[in-house]
Amino acid sequence: MKTGVRSHIPHISIEHLWGLVVIAGIFIFVNTHPIRPHDFWWHIAAGRELARTGQIPQVDRYSQMLTGTPYPAYQTFWLPEWLLYQLYRLGGVPLVICFQSILVTTTYALILGLALRCSGSWRAAAFGTLFAAALGINDWNVRPQTIAFLIAALFLNAMDAYRRRPRAWLLLIFPLSMAIWVNSHGTFPLGLTLIGLWGAEEAWNAWHTRRWRPLCAPVVAACAATLACLLNPRGIGIVHYVTSMTTNPVIQNLVVEWAAPTFNTLGGTLFLGGLLLSAAVLALSPKRPTPFQMLVFLIFGALGLKTLRGAIWFGLALGPTLAEHGKRIGEWVNQRIGESANLPTPYSLLPTPYSLLNVLLASMVVLGALLSLPWFKPWWPLPPEKAGWLSAETPVAATEFLLREHVPGPLFHDMGFGSYLIWAAQPQYPVFVDPRIELYPAEMWLDYLRISAAAPGWEERLERYEIRTLMLSLQEQAGLVAAARASGEWREVYRDATSIILTYAGLPD
Repeated sequence: MKTGVRSHIPHISIEHLWGLVVIAGIFIFVNTHPIRPHDFWWHIAAGRELARTGQIPQVDRYSQMLTGTPYPAYQTFWLPEWLLYQLYRLGGVPLVICFQSILVTTTYALILGLALRCSGSWRAAAFGTLFAAALGINDWNVRPQTIAFLIAALFLNAMDAYRRRPRAWLLLIFPLSMAIWVNSHGTFPLGLTLIGLWGAEEAWNAWHTRRWRPLCAPVVAACAATLACLLNPRGIGIVHYVTSMTTNPVIQNLVVEWAAPTFNTLGGTLFLGGLLLSAAVLALSPKRPTPFQMLVFLIFGALGLKTLRGAIWFGLALGPTLAEHGKRIGEWVNQRIGESANLPTPYSLLPTPYSLLNVLLASMVVLGALLSLPWFKPWWPLPPEKAGWLSAETPVAATEFLLREHVPGPLFHDMGFGSYLIWAAQPQYPVFVDPRIELYPAEMWLDYLRISAAAPGWEERLERYEIRTLMLSLQEQAGLVAAARASGEWREVYRDATSIILTYAGLPD
């Protein structure tokens, strides 16, 4: 009887729950995280233009000062832009968020699976995945780069699978995935870097063993993936776009996520702490790290030290390594204190009742994940900053007021508002600036910053641009709000919890 009862209960141990909770937690977080406006709306506006015209946009059509200026980024992001717009048209914001949560969760599920194969421990794999997620959590907003994270995780799994059991079809993953990556985001050189590090490890091994055949696989993968990089609208010109982005002084100096990490920000603290933790784990592990693992630590660690945007890549690439060596350290500690890692515990000696309990717990976790889907979000008692599908900084109501009341332009606005204005207020209100940072010259960004800070001469600068309406963030541009109201030249016509609209007082009612 007991054997029959046990055969109907899935064997789910507490170890399995560690991995399930981490993956479900990621899924729930992304599902309940509102979309921030900065890089979402202008991307789906470009996708809308592509869908309507059947052609990838070539020039800016949304700004006050630079209309007609070539903007090559459209040719880099076109595939996810088109896809995000189609999802939005089909199911609105909830479907977009659901798709994003599936992409992000699948990425970390792949990392979990790889960490499990490397460590042989669900608990260690959950630790490695949680490490990767902590370093990537700031990059989970809906953006084209999410596809790149998934492809990088796929690359890591394909390399590991080929090492364990060489099969030619695994090498097809690299060019096929790279063809998607190069048409989705400018980080595709990182995929070539991963393949190159794989090749470096095989070259190192071949030098010592004199067996050169294993080196053929990364060489073939690298060549095929490099050729696949040419399958984009710009061809070899895509290299110039990437180099121009990484050397653009405006991006390097003004965009927070491109700055080097510091302990003054949460993202910087997580990365620097993770870097120190990784160094300690690799140094203390009884097993010597492989050349690939050391190169990943050095190359992607240096990337993260240079720019905070590299933190998520460091986490993705090193998470499975931390799982493996963390498990080794745990085993060494157990041996030193006289414990056996394989000794059954009283918990595992009672499989039937505890397996049933674990099944119930796993079912509750899965149910919670399903109830976190965006369509159920209104049921959840979430704090104000998490409530709703769009973040409070998205100027939906303020933009509706502009269009309804025909407020006079030109318009000066918070940079973050520009993305939503591109989506919802064209052609009536061309944007002053927006998150397409590299489109605007440095002088214009300096004017934007000086005006936003109400620096001396701010009114003259506004007049130079013939600005007649201010649409400001109460949080980000509080100094300008105060200065405009104190000047007597600007009249408040609209206000909500996050934004305020003022028109030039010299205009007739």
